[in-house]
Amino acid sequence: MGDRTSVLDAGGRTLQYYPVLSVEGAERLPFSLRILLENVLRNASDDETARVFAERVVSAGLAGEQGGEIEYMPARVLLQDFTGVPVFVDLAVMREAARDLGGDPTRINPQIPLDLVVDHSVIADVACCPGALEKNMEMEFARNEERYRFLKWAQDSFENVRIVPPGAGICHQINVERFATGVMTGENDEGEIAYFDTVVGTDSHTTTANGIGVLSWGVGGIEAEAAALGQPITTLVPRVIGVHLTGALREGVSAMDAALTFAQMLREKGVVGCFVECFGEGVSTLSATQRACIANMTPEYGCTCTLFPFDDRTLEYLRLTGRSQEQVELVEGYAKAQGLWNDGIERVYSDVVELDLSTVECSLAGPSRPHNRFAAASALRRFVDVCAERSLDESVVRTVDFAGSSFDLTHGAIAIAAVTSCTTATDPAMMVACGLVAKHAREAGLQAKPWVKRVMAPGSHATQLMLERAGLADPLAELGFSTCGFGCMSCIGNSGPVWPQMHDIAEDIELTSVLSGNRNFDGRISPDVSQNYLCSPALVVAYAMAGTMDFDFESDPLGADADGNPVFLRDIWPSDEEIDRVVAEYVTEELFEEGGKGLYDGTEAWKALEVEPSDIFAWDADSTYVRKAPYFEGMRRELDGCGAIEGARVLVNVRDFITTDHISPAGSIASDSPAARYLRERGVADEMFNTYGARRGNHEVMARGGFGNVKLSNLLADGRNGGYTRDFTTGDITSIFEASERYAQSDTPCVVLAGKMYGSGSSRDWAAKAPLLLGVRAVFAESFERIHRSNLVGMGILPLQFLDGESVESLGLDGTETFTIERVDFGDGSPQLPEPRTVKVTASRQDASSTEFQAIVRVDTPTEGAYMAHGGILQYVLRHLAEAAE
Repeated sequence: MGDRTSVLDAGGRTLQYYPVLSVEGAERLPFSLRILLENVLRNASDDETARVFAERVVSAGLAGEQGGEIEYMPARVLLQDFTGVPVFVDLAVMREAARDLGGDPTRINPQIPLDLVVDHSVIADVACCPGALEKNMEMEFARNEERYRFLKWAQDSFENVRIVPPGAGICHQINVERFATGVMTGENDEGEIAYFDTVVGTDSHTTTANGIGVLSWGVGGIEAEAAALGQPITTLVPRVIGVHLTGALREGVSAMDAALTFAQMLREKGVVGCFVECFGEGVSTLSATQRACIANMTPEYGCTCTLFPFDDRTLEYLRLTGRSQEQVELVEGYAKAQGLWNDGIERVYSDVVELDLSTVECSLAGPSRPHNRFAAASALRRFVDVCAERSLDESVVRTVDFAGSSFDLTHGAIAIAAVTSCTTATDPAMMVACGLVAKHAREAGLQAKPWVKRVMAPGSHATQLMLERAGLADPLAELGFSTCGFGCMSCIGNSGPVWPQMHDIAEDIELTSVLSGNRNFDGRISPDVSQNYLCSPALVVAYAMAGTMDFDFESDPLGADADGNPVFLRDIWPSDEEIDRVVAEYVTEELFEEGGKGLYDGTEAWKALEVEPSDIFAWDADSTYVRKAPYFEGMRRELDGCGAIEGARVLVNVRDFITTDHISPAGSIASDSPAARYLRERGVADEMFNTYGARRGNHEVMARGGFGNVKLSNLLADGRNGGYTRDFTTGDITSIFEASERYAQSDTPCVVLAGKMYGSGSSRDWAAKAPLLLGVRAVFAESFERIHRSNLVGMGILPLQFLDGESVESLGLDGTETFTIERVDFGDGSPQLPEPRTVKVTASRQDASSTEFQAIVRVDTPTEGAYMAHGGILQYVLRHLAEAAE
């Protein structure tokens, strides 16, 4: 460790640490770059490498510019089950490939702690009634037993793996309540050492932990696998945008409102690929969980993280959620020694955005993007404008029957109202507010509308206990918000089917949903719902009583009391004083201690799963959930080389803001899809299809689901939405999967044409894996979202960006052309930038005319160049592990 370390006395211990403030210039660096600086000082292989990386961090930070490449090694990895199952499938396949290459399969083993929480599989099949939780968990196990047995095998067969069984909560909430420590300690040759708790996760909302000072962000599963195997994450030193917070949130304004304001403000600013961090006197007015809610929304405005510094609020939360006094003292001492304590001082930032928290207003976002925020007071006007933009016929009315009564519904009728997701459940104040709205509503005799499916999914058992002890669970259940699962649920698309009566009219009127989540992309919440609105849990409950977005809370009553007097939302909305009083009484250390008991135990059904640990997994040829992925088939130790891409056909031609959910949906499997046909051919009944997310361990299903979102608009499909395209071998409109099969038969490579912000949203590695299996070799876009571009590189797909001012339209392309892309040289497999940095592309038309243009090769770092040379990051890691074993 040499001269790079110093000694810290904190928490009753004497530890060594790497003092970043001893590096010249570090005192002016942003908080987040200080964490990166400590990381490279501690993990560099030698003093010279440490010096070079440190210089890159400091010089870029002080210049406020993007800097050179560094190697970053997170302290731990966080998984959820949708992304975790394919991670372990890949690791199991890598073990076999290592053996076949003459290596030791047990070297394929996590080198750092890896936590997985099973939280994405529970579906709200049953809702609005007592017993919904138990019935949904029973169905969850019936659908997923095979996946869960595989996860138990992984837990027993790999080292450094902990799995939280289903029914415990959401991974991000459990991360901040249980896993995150703020500061970690470890042993080396010279004793005990302290270092920052840092994490990457296979879910984009891993960013939640930035609210308590833990630098964290989402990566694709392939990048997480490499990190778990000890491969550092290569990244360019990012630009850091400072958000100067002043003032305080006003009465009745929640953390969700602040998070949506951040999303709108910073998406407009343009922060893709940047770090964002908050400073200023306004920081101290926000609770730790309010900060976590804001940090959670980070992917919705495209940056890598939104970091808050440590302060007394952080320590209060760590103490509240069960960290020992010694640990809390260590966090305080270490944060102050490293300059991560909130002092309100502005450091060197690439740019500073001002936000007076007192200007934040009660908000919603929608109908399809989290950054499309608007004031709750103008919600009716916003809905009317959306209807006008979509040219909806206001006279269309459909009648539905519920419990013997008939109701006339039109556009805006709410089909789903969901209190769900890590965004808001993490903050006790918002959950209390929602419960108090329900309590006051029931006292006034109000009920929810029967056509609204109501979903309640607490983020942890502590949240459920809080609602029960405060007397708020019962009024919520009386309004139909019975707890129906501990998991992501509606936010990931696991709302289950809407009521049958609503499904029957979904083609005639535009149904809506409201949810306290972070994602409202087209087709994500339900294929039957056309407009999705994000808002606080309290507003979700209010809209369940309104029953429609065509409603003005200021002038329209929610109903009448026993005396016939109208009851408005303002009459049942709780004051901040009332919310604070409940939080102070019921949110205690004992609550979190009780809520966290038996975290790793699981239900009797989980305990009954019997598995035998082994070095090599025994694949079941008949499995429809877990199959051996083909990524290493035919792989040799020698590189195959990267040639030109010739005669490529366009598989998909899309425009702006195509999300990873468009590319690889996580929700329900449509009955007429290629994936459905595949499952039926193997004897799976329609009601047991489960979701694409749950089937991610089966590449056959996922390839068939590529670009299968029902709302995808592929310009080659002649106006037919969903997973369709023109097959240029026949001229017919067919499924994207079937077209890709024909192209594969003739060895025809495929490309994708896209607009701005391609790959926005989740850190979904299947959004890169599925296109690879569909034969996609390159993606053209005007801009890429950070994580998705990295995932494309990780799978060996070439991301090509149009030159500034150029696009599919400006170049006169329509997707009927064939494309030739000149060879890009990625070298001999050692890290180096590709040559050339822009590549010549020729688009040839059937009439013998052509268009030539240059595209930027978005392989941004030398190490990414090595990944491309090897055919992907997993091949790169596997070859290096095989070499090291010799």
